[in-house]
Amino acid sequence: MRHIDSLTHACDPKTLTVGQLMQDALFTCTARTDALTIGRLMTKQHFGGLPVLGEDGTLVGLVTEYDLLQAMIEGRDLRKVLASEIMTTQPLTARENMTLEEVANLFQDRYVTRLPVVRDKQLVGIVARRDLLHGYMKASEYWS
Repeated sequence: MRHIDSLTHACDPKTLTVGQLMQDALFTCTARTDALTIGRLMTKQHFGGLPVLGEDGTLVGLVTEYDLLQAMIEGRDLRKVLASEIMTTQPLTARENMTLEEVANLFQDRYVTRLPVVRDKQLVGIVARRDLLHGYMKASEYWS
């Protein structure tokens, strides 16, 4: 769920934070999850990426559509490929207190479409470009 969805009063879109924009109902996997399972979950839930968590709940990676497609192009059997083999390790992350403008610039400068949101190395959400646009439009409905 996004906190912005419960917005009922005027808000300057420029003051929105990642904490308000991010999705906090998360699906995750472990480094030992196979790529076929990840692909099925991502297509069923309409995700473009899936955070990978370590045993202690810390973010250790991110598997994206790109990673799965690359494994498919290489002819790898997705049933035998583990997240740890295809994930991006030490992915770029966002913090809850970042503003919409800060994270939008990060998306544009680094050519990413989604970012895990962490607090003290623990995953607390994920924010996508679509969430920024959604939040901006939602806040603009009330802002004059």
